[in-house]
Amino acid sequence: MRRIREDQRCPCGTGDVYGSCCGPILAGRPAPTAERLMRSRFTAFAVGDEEHLLRTWHPDSRPARVDLDADMDWLSLDVQATESGGPFDREGTVQFVARYRDADGRGALRERSRFVREPSGWLYVDGTTA
Repeated sequence: MRRIREDQRCPCGTGDVYGSCCGPILAGRPAPTAERLMRSRFTAFAVGDEEHLLRTWHPDSRPARVDLDADMDWLSLDVQATESGGPFDREGTVQFVARYRDADGRGALRERSRFVREPSGWLYVDGTTA
């Protein structure tokens, strides 16, 4: 797992530093919104935090394990739209483009992700790629 200092810019693209952005969520604090959870999951992909990905995946759709590609670098995240997913909502969606680099060059993942809020916090359910 790649470490990020608390004072470094967060990989999720908010412009905030990791220690006040995704750091606390990756450490176990519940995300206040579906978008914040999605951003923390992007950061988890970027740093290789498989535990966070599994912990924030809804049990009805969670895989037994996550095998991250060590040769894939997640470069940037662009949140294009959100629908619901606020602190008082039960469900929400986040549409985004995540840019990466792998052995074949640069690419982009476009997804519309679904989230639900459980008593423990927001969880990722599934996504539809474009």
